[in-house]
Amino acid sequence: MTANDDDVSPRVTVERDGHVLLIGLNRVDKRNAADMRLLQELSLAYGMLERDPELRVGFVFAHGDHFTAGLDLADVGPHIGAEGLDLVPEGGINPWQVSGEQLTRPVVIAVQGTCLTLGIELMLASDVVIAADSTVFGQIEVSRGILPFGGATIRFPRAVGWGNAMRWVLTGESFPVSEAHRIGLVQEVVKHGEQYDRGLEIARRIAAQAPLAVQAALVNARLAIRQGDAAAEASLQPELVRLAQTEDARIGMESFLTRQSANFIGR
Repeated sequence: MTANDDDVSPRVTVERDGHVLLIGLNRVDKRNAADMRLLQELSLAYGMLERDPELRVGFVFAHGDHFTAGLDLADVGPHIGAEGLDLVPEGGINPWQVSGEQLTRPVVIAVQGTCLTLGIELMLASDVVIAADSTVFGQIEVSRGILPFGGATIRFPRAVGWGNAMRWVLTGESFPVSEAHRIGLVQEVVKHGEQYDRGLEIARRIAAQAPLAVQAALVNARLAIRQGDAAAEASLQPELVRLAQTEDARIGMESFLTRQSANFIGR
């Protein structure tokens, strides 16, 4: 599916695949450059992922040959006011997770072609990244007179090490997928065209696990990052007790004893 750059076609497609929400960037004619409509539609998709109890995992991808050319500054620039950029409409969640409500569902992301600025930051705010061997990355904000404001200054150094991050954040230079894989920015590299299937495969695998346990593990890991190890450690035993009392824990134990696949229900 592709979209023309008009006022009718959605900038972000949303489809269900069982317990997985498929979220597709869909401004193909502009290499999926993000204007305000795309940013707001993406925020609403993340809000749907968080609030629908049937959804367990988000899978973010892009239609066309490129993931994103970054911000459409001509459209977004005039919206930067005294308080910054307000991109989250009512019911939405900031996909870059630098303000507002925090997402408790895991997100798998597949990228290809051009992946600039907010595309990298969306990867850094996600949990598993699959990249096509065609992907070229660039954190180029300093070349446009601004700074990365979607979390790269925070998460990039943490994810790949200070020098590896600053090498690209401060120069604005592009770098290949081999470098992204070397420093740990992406988890797997596949042939161009295979990134969607591989990403969806992983998303489905996560969705098949006990959803309350997946969410608890994700929240605890993020708690350690945001509030420190001690806060995360303090919540481990209470979370274990809570999860042990769920129906899914009983299902998981039965699966272990009978050696049958578990069909978790999220309770």
